[in-house]
Amino acid sequence: MYNDKAALRSHLLAERRALSPERRAAAALALAERALPLAAPGTTVAAYVSVGAEPGTGPLLELLRERGVPVLLPVLLADNDLDWARYEGVERLAPAGRGLREPTGPRLGPAAITAADLVLLPGLAVDRRGLRLGRGGGSYDRVVARLARAGAEPLLATLLYEAELLDRVPAEPHDQPVHAAVTPAGVHRF
Repeated sequence: MYNDKAALRSHLLAERRALSPERRAAAALALAERALPLAAPGTTVAAYVSVGAEPGTGPLLELLRERGVPVLLPVLLADNDLDWARYEGVERLAPAGRGLREPTGPRLGPAAITAADLVLLPGLAVDRRGLRLGRGGGSYDRVVARLARAGAEPLLATLLYEAELLDRVPAEPHDQPVHAAVTPAGVHRF
């Protein structure tokens, strides 16, 4: 049990890096299969482009696009807040700061997230209470706060590897729970 967020983040990132490319690819396909039913017809999904050893979002993004589901992707702003743009295919993603890839289409503004019915939040772990451990930048804490201020109530879910669903993660008073964690084995609701 880690009581320190930084130590737990370091441990989880090392575990991710240790996964083979084959295992990551298989997990990405399984995550797409598990997460797709959360995006009912007529919904808008806010997602992200996975990087490095993160649980892969590529197959899911393509399946959503093929089914005509509008997908919003984040564009990192200088102050760590997030703007949003439509996903228009992998060929319309460009390299950005911090190793990210971002959509090249028109920016929709930070408030565009309030139109989403399903918001996929990146994270390193989620505990059995639904508390998510992010990377510590605060971008997605702002997203959750923006949704609350707007009275928007999308389904909040985090994509994880199986071992990242933990009994408990260190939490602070401002940490808000997600509604679900999606792992290669299934959807875990809180």
